[in-house]
Amino acid sequence: MDKKFRRQAKNSGSKKEEEVLKIVLDPSNRIEFVRVMFPDILGRQMDFAFPSEELEKAFREGKGFDGSSVEGFVRIEESDLVIKPDATTFRVLPWEYKGFSDETSWREAILFGDIMIPEGEHYQGDTRYVLKKVIEKGKKEFGIDDFKLGPELEFFIFPTDKEATPSDEGGYFFSGKHGEIRKEIQLLLKKMGIKSEYDHHEVAHGQHEIDLEYRSALEMADTCMTFRYMVKKVARMHNLYATFMPKPSNGQNGSGMHVHQSLWKNGRNIFFDTKDKYHLSETARHYMAGLMIHAREISAVCSQWVNSYKRLIEGYEAPVYIAWGQRNRSAYIRIPEYQPGKERATRIELRSPDPSCNLYLAFATMFRVGLEGIRKKYKLSEPVEENIYEMSNSRQRKFDIRTLPRNLEEAIKIMEKSALLKETLGDHIFSKFLENKRCEIEEYNRNVSREFDKQVSDYEIKRYLPFL
Repeated sequence: MDKKFRRQAKNSGSKKEEEVLKIVLDPSNRIEFVRVMFPDILGRQMDFAFPSEELEKAFREGKGFDGSSVEGFVRIEESDLVIKPDATTFRVLPWEYKGFSDETSWREAILFGDIMIPEGEHYQGDTRYVLKKVIEKGKKEFGIDDFKLGPELEFFIFPTDKEATPSDEGGYFFSGKHGEIRKEIQLLLKKMGIKSEYDHHEVAHGQHEIDLEYRSALEMADTCMTFRYMVKKVARMHNLYATFMPKPSNGQNGSGMHVHQSLWKNGRNIFFDTKDKYHLSETARHYMAGLMIHAREISAVCSQWVNSYKRLIEGYEAPVYIAWGQRNRSAYIRIPEYQPGKERATRIELRSPDPSCNLYLAFATMFRVGLEGIRKKYKLSEPVEENIYEMSNSRQRKFDIRTLPRNLEEAIKIMEKSALLKETLGDHIFSKFLENKRCEIEEYNRNVSREFDKQVSDYEIKRYLPFL
């Protein structure tokens, strides 16, 4: 990458249309194609590309595509949709593509955007738009300027996408392979303007984690989509396979996505209170109570696959119990310890989601039920600092500790009764999501016996590993 290109692209991710067009149409940058990315209703990456000369028109008119072929979108008789790229999401992929001829090479930029119907209105099946609407609700009704997130995305690296064979026998912080792959991923992301904060080998064999620097929610959802793509891309270039499947291996921890979150007004973190024992404001406590009271309702969105619930079982550091604490890693919410002078870092850590969910819907539902807690001033339960796994049933009842759903079927039955989620997601996404999950459950039940209720089956490896 030449010096001029580095100088122009270094701040990609916060540009206006005129700036983006100047970079893309500059012949010296050799950006020949623009790839537009968006999630389907299940959160999987969809994309298509067009020549860079078409970008100005795409900003003005959008680019049409057939929505009937995208999971959970429209019926065949309503298939036409348009996506309008959002210039602020502009990033350049940090490598050069080469053809069979040495004279053929090019670069490619990526953009996210808003999906519209031909009449010019927002498409109600656009899950990215759901997150945008909830963020706007927070601003309009609660005066919240920013909803910041810092997710920890765990993933496995396997030799292929056919078998969940561990690529090493490492554990938490030790003896693992492929640390250089984690570094390469981070360096490539850095070239795209995406910063990371931490990387390490995780508890399970072949399991890894890279933590991203916190960002505003919508930008973070786009960033995490790019991150998942990059992890898989780099692994593939090393003839390996990376997966965000929640629980690919029996007897090993599954992959979670612990989501650190905070709310901001006028540049101030409104979760912080210097007088509180845990340094949590009343707003933070109400927000946490919203997450806990509605935990079972949002479980199907944050843990959306049948396989997700093979991770959410006792004994593998999974947050099965709806409780909170500061040192308790068996709890649903953990409060990172306050460090003097780090008021801006005050946050809560939601531990139940996994990294294979629809990121836009997960972030939207977290925020929405938290806002509900603030609006109704929900009372937060007392913290639980002891290991809940080792508690007797009577002691769990004393703390009024509930559990997350045992499986996707239970989670769906709870979700379908939730007026709050229906209002948050909108009728189209709410009904399509439930319909899709019911089909997934039916297919699973036809192929897998009850003896695998807490075990990963061969069916799941065949069904989920190749694409999650």
